[in-house]
Amino acid sequence: MSTESHKTVVRRYYDEVLNTGNLALIDELATDDYIENDPFPGQGNGRADLKARVAALLEAFSPCTFTIEDVVAEGDRVVVRWSSSGTHSGPFMGMPPTNRSYTISGIDIHRLTDERMAEHWHVVDQLSQLQQLGVLPSQAPAS
Repeated sequence: MSTESHKTVVRRYYDEVLNTGNLALIDELATDDYIENDPFPGQGNGRADLKARVAALLEAFSPCTFTIEDVVAEGDRVVVRWSSSGTHSGPFMGMPPTNRSYTISGIDIHRLTDERMAEHWHVVDQLSQLQQLGVLPSQAPAS
């Protein structure tokens, strides 16, 4: 599989799964033994847990939009720098909805095998998200 094919698979995950809610497409895009290296509390590995993770995001943040800023691929890895915005309209990991909006950035690394996503790592600006949602206080800018 070429790096361009890898990038196509990962782009479909953002465009067709995260942005449109097509959870059934995960069966085509991810391996059954998918590994999540940064799981939500209580989340395990496997395709079913990936579906549950995406469902939790889409239920908690509506609308939830991911914009791909950069995609870099080498070997079996695809790195995506993204931004996301949405409104916290449903419960998320024990937090009741705040009905506040957010815009955050993140970087995901996907490992692919047999033309499917097989493993995932990420770094997400969760502090900024929690501050924008009013869950944590925002600091005043330094003077």
